[in-house]
Amino acid sequence: MEPLKIIQKYYHPNTKAYNLLIRHSTQVANKALEIAKKLKDPHIDLKFIKEAAMLHDIGIFKTYAPSLGCYGNKPYICHGYLGREILEKEGLPKHALVCERHIGVGITKEEIERKKLPLPKRDMVPISLEEKIICFADKFFSKSSPKEKSISEIKKELSKIGRDKVKKFERWLKLFTREETQGICYH
Repeated sequence: MEPLKIIQKYYHPNTKAYNLLIRHSTQVANKALEIAKKLKDPHIDLKFIKEAAMLHDIGIFKTYAPSLGCYGNKPYICHGYLGREILEKEGLPKHALVCERHIGVGITKEEIERKKLPLPKRDMVPISLEEKIICFADKFFSKSSPKEKSISEIKKELSKIGRDKVKKFERWLKLFTREETQGICYH
């Protein structure tokens, strides 16, 4: 499976959306692979991490985000479940779950209902280690800037959603920066 071929089915190369998506997804994939390799867990599926990280934001074109070159009819927060639908049609159900579960540090059904978010009413939280690694790596990069975010910038952004989101990120930070991962630069 070649992620670029799948992306090119939905994005025309040399468009703003395509270029931002490829840059961002490559940054996330590289960071996720770096984290996964440092964990030295033989059960981590590196091939899956690379593929799923490249495809995690495939649904953005269906959202209205003009600054990203996207002119769909859905709010940006919907890009996760929209990506899931795309990848399920492509026959990639496991990759599809990464799309849906990477928003923030995950969104629960309770949050969706309480905040009246325009999302299907179900839990959308990373479950597998691979999903968590990709979601964590994604927090370090935005599509609007090529610069890697600092931990303090990430925490500040997450604090706008809720203190519980910051705490979850901090737990992942400890998990992914334990002793054998000290070589990773997290700023």
